[in-house]
Amino acid sequence: RREQARLRAAVVAEDTEEWQKDAALAGLERVGGADLSYVKGDESRACASLVVLSFPGLQVLYEDCRMVAVTAPYVAGFLAFREVPFLVEAVQRLQQEEPGLKPQVLLVDGNGLLHPRGFGVACHLGVLTDLPCVGVAKNLLQVDGLVRDDLHKEQIRSLQREGDTFPLTGASGRVLGMVSCGDYNNSSKPLYISVGHRVCLETAVRLVKSCCRYRIPEPVRQ
Repeated sequence: RREQARLRAAVVAEDTEEWQKDAALAGLERVGGADLSYVKGDESRACASLVVLSFPGLQVLYEDCRMVAVTAPYVAGFLAFREVPFLVEAVQRLQQEEPGLKPQVLLVDGNGLLHPRGFGVACHLGVLTDLPCVGVAKNLLQVDGLVRDDLHKEQIRSLQREGDTFPLTGASGRVLGMVSCGDYNNSSKPLYISVGHRVCLETAVRLVKSCCRYRIPEPVRQ
């Protein structure tokens, strides 16, 4: 908890890059995607993946997928301590092997500020790599009074058009993320977007929408 709180204090929940200030994200050329996927039926073996895509063309420029042995136990609220070290290593390998392909922002399959203690995997990875990071989750993490109840489901059904969104406002009154109906998205299956590091929520949502060919944004899908 102390280590998480120490790292949490380093999160920057606002835009820090020039390309983020442009409505069309001009100046953004490389978007990364990071994920750890477990072998079915074996929580100790996983594939740590990092890809870098061109932007706005979304062509794969770099990919690093490695099987890893996961030894840290799963503790609710502290998943990042189990997974992020492998993703940090992947970013470090990229910086050593292909520094010219370093991503300007990372999309992470998981949450950022939408987390019991405001420090999900996207925040953790962002702080440790000092890269702008965005959390993109497929399911709602039920924190701060947020629940997938009938009202939430009705709000999702109201997302009729590509790009429709509504904010995830917790019981505390804080906006923890945004629900988005992405391109080619069945409105019953939204995305839950949250700030990781060095990006504001509005920019995070704009970026995710710009990276969607299907329901899952292309860097994460790849």
